[in-house]
Amino acid sequence: MEPCSRVRVAKCQMLATSLFVLLLGSAMAATAALSYFGPHFTVIGPVSADRTTYEALHHWAFSAGIALAALLTLGAMLSAAATVRGAGGLMAAAFLSFALVFCALVQAAFWRAHSPTQMEDAVLDAYDRAYERALRSASGSGRQELVAIQDTFRCCGKSSPLGLLGGLEADLCQGEEAARQDCLRGIQSFLRVHRNIVSTLIGLGLAFTVYAMLLSSFIWFTIRLGRYPVSQRARNHPPQEPRVYRCIREGSPSPRPSKADAPGGRLSPSRRSGQLLLLQDTHPPTHGSGEATVSTRM
Repeated sequence: MEPCSRVRVAKCQMLATSLFVLLLGSAMAATAALSYFGPHFTVIGPVSADRTTYEALHHWAFSAGIALAALLTLGAMLSAAATVRGAGGLMAAAFLSFALVFCALVQAAFWRAHSPTQMEDAVLDAYDRAYERALRSASGSGRQELVAIQDTFRCCGKSSPLGLLGGLEADLCQGEEAARQDCLRGIQSFLRVHRNIVSTLIGLGLAFTVYAMLLSSFIWFTIRLGRYPVSQRARNHPPQEPRVYRCIREGSPSPRPSKADAPGGRLSPSRRSGQLLLLQDTHPPTHGSGEATVSTRM
């Protein structure tokens, strides 16, 4: 494959990658917003045993997701603009954005591998706390908090290891609520789906950022070396200089204007006078002709 063909293929791949990265950034922003403002996570905050730690972790996850989405969107827009315009500075900025996203995603992947159930444990502990408070107080805020959690996750109570429930535990789930699934299993299944979505976004982000960095570095080098198609056309067709400047640069006298060059086929008075002066300098009048002219006038 010729170099120009490779560059064109890289340009098409860069534009396609920018589009997918832009979609990935939008998906990350939507996931972060749902994780922060969604009812499944906001209902757990007030009943969490360590509310400060839970809120800090919740806020950190939201901020990290929005920052990654912003960097991905910025990198996609910069890379697309640099690919179309052939701008090396914009491509370098896009590479920097992709590199920052890659480092952040590597850290997020390491955290997910090191503490995969940290958020799940915090949510389950919060439900256990709300469940115990509801058992101790038959009516009041404790029962309302538990009902809010069970309605949000569409579950009810906890299953006993022996299959037997006490009177107070049986009162928590009556009628249609008794047919719902166990809340511990319901919360775990919901958080498992959320964890899989986040892991998928992290994996896709790592793959796309690595590929985008490779493409952006290749296109940046082609721009710097002057092998980019836009720069190639500009080099093959440089802007034409005026004819007078070219003649001066080459050391040849500028051509005299003719009637064909003049607008309307007529020379201006200044050009006619200039031609007359040049003719006089070239062919000076003789002495005889001067006497004849004097005699004629007399």
